[in-house]
Amino acid sequence: QVQLVESGGGLAQPGGSLRLSCAASGRTVRAYGTGWFRQAPGKEREIVAYVTRRSNATFYSDSVKGRFTISRENAKNTVYLQMNSLKPEDTAVYYCATKTKASATVLDTAAYEYWGQGTQVTVSS
Repeated sequence: QVQLVESGGGLAQPGGSLRLSCAASGRTVRAYGTGWFRQAPGKEREIVAYVTRRSNATFYSDSVKGRFTISRENAKNTVYLQMNSLKPEDTAVYYCATKTKASATVLDTAAYEYWGQGTQVTVSS
């Protein structure tokens, strides 16, 4: 089994920054990459950013492009999400997940087999 644990969430002011971490442990699985998703109350879970296993490609949703940066440190089995210029609409529970299905797109939650428990991010003055 694979365990993913997110950390780094909290309260930030508009224009502020937070850095989320996703630490993986457990058995080794064939993963194509790791994604960060978020889910706000009453809304569907949506992809925020994605990085391939070897960091040779990334994806960002239009809503965070230019403000968020995803990176990974494989030696520590950790993926990060640096969030700058935060906006109130970034408020959500943020989840990291491991993509294990090659045929599905990074946008499809069904492509991800392992999920963390989530960390709350609240952007408010």
